[in-house]
Amino acid sequence: MAHTILHTAALHRDRFKALRDAIAPGTPLTHKVRPDLLATALDQGPEAVRADLAQLIAAADGPVMCSCTTLGPLAEELGAMRIDAPMMERAAVLAAEKEGSILLAYCLDSTLAPSVELLDRALAVQDRKTRVHTLSLAPFWALFEAGQQEAFEVVIATQLCEAVKSVDDLAVVVLAQASMAGAAPRLADLATPVLASPEIGLRAFLDLG
Repeated sequence: MAHTILHTAALHRDRFKALRDAIAPGTPLTHKVRPDLLATALDQGPEAVRADLAQLIAAADGPVMCSCTTLGPLAEELGAMRIDAPMMERAAVLAAEKEGSILLAYCLDSTLAPSVELLDRALAVQDRKTRVHTLSLAPFWALFEAGQQEAFEVVIATQLCEAVKSVDDLAVVVLAQASMAGAAPRLADLATPVLASPEIGLRAFLDLG
């Protein structure tokens, strides 16, 4: 039995292979890369890819995790794990412990509603009212699409460094999309923790604790 990760961007395959090698070397991990699913979902809505996504998940020899935030709700409905779910749970715990707010940054408009829904679900478990600030970095998504990963990460980090200055009682920053994870190390000097989904999600997916 192998764990399968469904990606909608090719670069995630190598990133997750490297991450697997770092935290769980030798663990069988299958990658399915389908950028066409995201393109269709953005053009026609997620329901347009239901049949294809269901077939991919059903054909997998073991558990499946979806690394695409846009497709996350549908993938979850069809039996897959959402990569950002463990991150949102951790963010909710941190916000409760620190009695502070959350800054949720995103770069693709289609990810906002799924991210907020998932975060609200996690916050409900903590049973406390938490203010969630959202920060759209949508103008910079074109850098990711053009393969300018370093420029993409730098501008995300720069924008967030400025944004946190205007948020009171900030407990945690959440990078909504796995594609944004490379910006996290560039924010290591922030006093506020910054959460990205790949490692948190992969550890949960592989049950590494």
